[in-house]
Amino acid sequence: MHTVWKGAISFGLVHVPVKMFTATEDKDIHFRQIHKACGMPISYAKTCPHCEQEVKPEDIAKGFEYEKGKFVLFNEEELEAIKPEAARVIQILDFVNLTDIDPLYFQKAYYLSPDMAGAGAYNLLLEAIRQTGKIGIAKISIRSKSSLAAVRVVGNCLCMETMHYPDEIRSLSQVPNLPEQIHVNEKELQMAKALIEQLSESFNPEKYTDDYRAAMLDAIQQKIAGESVDMVSAPTAGRSNVIDLMAALQASLEAAKIPPAAPKKRKSPAKKAKDVVS
Repeated sequence: MHTVWKGAISFGLVHVPVKMFTATEDKDIHFRQIHKACGMPISYAKTCPHCEQEVKPEDIAKGFEYEKGKFVLFNEEELEAIKPEAARVIQILDFVNLTDIDPLYFQKAYYLSPDMAGAGAYNLLLEAIRQTGKIGIAKISIRSKSSLAAVRVVGNCLCMETMHYPDEIRSLSQVPNLPEQIHVNEKELQMAKALIEQLSESFNPEKYTDDYRAAMLDAIQQKIAGESVDMVSAPTAGRSNVIDLMAALQASLEAAKIPPAAPKKRKSPAKKAKDVVS
């Protein structure tokens, strides 16, 4: 794997030299735009609409638009000077429980490996996090962006996940049509809970595949072989025209082969009295 960052994890006075590797990879199928007439890829030149000419990379600066059409410019030296002194340090600020963090905060995962002579400190931090069941909340700067991060253990590896800052999370008040109060039918709720229980199992990521990507790769191979791509869409399995919610729940339970929970029978007053006497 390619090293994307080198630095150290710092907690208290402990310094752990590490290398960082991207933990995930993009397997999306990317298309290029092609000129139909000759089959060549279309290039995108950077041009200035005012000068009406192509601009070379060395003539491009970074600018922030503070008003419509007005920019302040920064060169690379100025941007480097603004970077925090601890740009090469994953500074752990606190240790918290993983369950305290909403997954909404997480961005991208990275693997951390020990660098140089840091194996002893690396192993110490890894095992201490594992045995306490905590994760470290840290700050880090990657590619000119400061991020919060969570440092946790995956197998025998320290894993760091960048996180959004709180002000980057949009408020739920901006989401339209959310209910002010939750009102549900009790019988429907019990059936929905029964269905969830029936469909619940341990998480096994190997069972999930990208069906669209597989179909696209098959289509690409057909094109390479000079074959036409089958345009007939497969029908969605198990789909019905059930509109009524209760009927949909009932059909789902039957498909999952679970009998709906029978309502509890209430004891008659005479039966209760007999139970008390006995």
